[in-house]
Amino acid sequence: MTAAAPDLAAPPPAAGAQPLNLFGFDRARLREEFARLGEAAYRADQAMLWIYRRGVADFAQMSNLSRSLRERLAERFVIAPPPMVAERISADGTRKWLLNVGGAARGPAAIETVYIPERGRGTLCISSQAGCAMDCSFCATGAQGFARNLSAAEIVAQVWFAARALGADFQNEKLISNVVFMGMGEPLANYANVLAALRILLDDFGFGLSKRRVTVSTSGLVPYIDRLREDCDTALAVSLHAPDDALRDELVPINRKYPLAELMAACRRYVESKPRKAHVLFEYVMLDGVNDRPEQARALARLLAGLPAKVNLIPFNPFPHTRYRRSPPEAIERFAEILRGKDILTTVRRTRGDDISAACGQLAGQIVSRQSKRLGEIPVKGVA
Repeated sequence: MTAAAPDLAAPPPAAGAQPLNLFGFDRARLREEFARLGEAAYRADQAMLWIYRRGVADFAQMSNLSRSLRERLAERFVIAPPPMVAERISADGTRKWLLNVGGAARGPAAIETVYIPERGRGTLCISSQAGCAMDCSFCATGAQGFARNLSAAEIVAQVWFAARALGADFQNEKLISNVVFMGMGEPLANYANVLAALRILLDDFGFGLSKRRVTVSTSGLVPYIDRLREDCDTALAVSLHAPDDALRDELVPINRKYPLAELMAACRRYVESKPRKAHVLFEYVMLDGVNDRPEQARALARLLAGLPAKVNLIPFNPFPHTRYRRSPPEAIERFAEILRGKDILTTVRRTRGDDISAACGQLAGQIVSRQSKRLGEIPVKGVA
C-alpha cells in the first residue's frame, strides 16, 4: 500500500497568537508561508501584486484567490502600516508624516517619513531606525538618541502608507519614483531588515522600483558597504561632511573606527562591482566656519579624485541647542564652484520644507518634547 502524502497545510494559529504583518515578507519568504498553507508559489506572487501594485490591505478584496485561502490568510496575517501621529504639509508641497511604531524602553518611538515632490519625480525619504546611535554632532536625530531598529515590515510600510496618503493609483501612477534611506537611523546598522525591505522595493511583484532609483545612505559602516555590494544592486550614498579624518572624527564619530582611507576604498569596490555605470553620492552638510572653507573644498576634490562621484552640498538645517550655523549662500556656491572646477559633479540641495521642520528628526523631537503622553494617545493631527 502506498503511504498517504503528508498534509502540507499549516495548522490554524494558536489562540491568542499575533498575526504576522505581510509588509515584512519578501517574495521568497511569502512563498514559504503559502507553501505551509498548501498553496502554489504563484498564489504568493498574486498576493504581492494585490498589496504593492494595487494598494489592497483587505484579503477579502483579493478576488483571484479562493475564498478559503483568503479566510486562512486573514486568520494568520495582517497588512498594516504604522498609525500616523501627525502630518505636516509645506507651502512647497513637501509632506512629512510622524508614524507611531510603538513604545520602547527609552520612551515613545516614532519615525519620520518625508515626501518631496519635484518636476518629473517624487522622492520619498524613509527611516530605518527609531532614533540613531551614530551620534553625528550636527544631526537632529542623533541628538534624540536611539530607541530600536525598525522591522522590515515597518520600513516597507512607510512606502505603502505614503502612496495611500498621496492618493496614488498603485498600478499606473509614479508619484513615488525614488526612495531614499536618508530618514532617521543608520540603514546599514539595521542590515538584515533593510536588505529584506530593499528586495521588496525592487521586486517586480513588489513596488517594482528601478535599482537606480533606490538609494541607501550610510555614515560609513565599511563592512556592510561590502555586504551590500554582494547582496543587492542599489544606489549608494555616503554621509561624508568632512575632507579629512581629524574633522570627520568630530562630526561623524564612526570615522574613528572606519577612517576615510578605508571608506574610500569600500566606495571604489562598490562602484567597480556594478555591471552598469555607477557612482557614489557623497552628502556634505555645509556648516559655517567648520567645513566650508575653500581649502577644504580643494581637499575634498583630492579625496574624491578618480572615483565616480557626485557631491550633494546640503545647507545645514538648525535645530534647538545646536552649536552649528548654516553656511552663507555665497560660501556654499564658492565651495561648489571649486569642486566643479575639479570636474566633480556637484549639486546644491534646494532647501525644502523649512516651514514644517523637514530635516530628519525635527518633527519627532518636537512631538516627544511637547507631550508627556505615549504616542498612541496623541491625537492624529494638529499636534505640532
